[in-house]
Amino acid sequence: MSISAVKFDDHAIDVSFTNDALHFVLADGRETSAPLEWFPRLRDACEKERNSWRLIGNGVGVH
Repeated sequence: MSISAVKFDDHAIDVSFTNDALHFVLADGRETSAPLEWFPRLRDACEKERNSWRLIGNGVGVH
């Protein structure tokens, strides 16, 4: 019996927002989110400010 190893790639490829959460799509297809309450500057930002993000470090971070 052979077992294939799952390859994880945790680099972000997309970022989006809802009224109460920050969402990431990772290169390996996983999705994760966090409450905006954890990020007061994002929570208090207007939609235009939230949508002016950019990936940094080849998706390792977001600015």
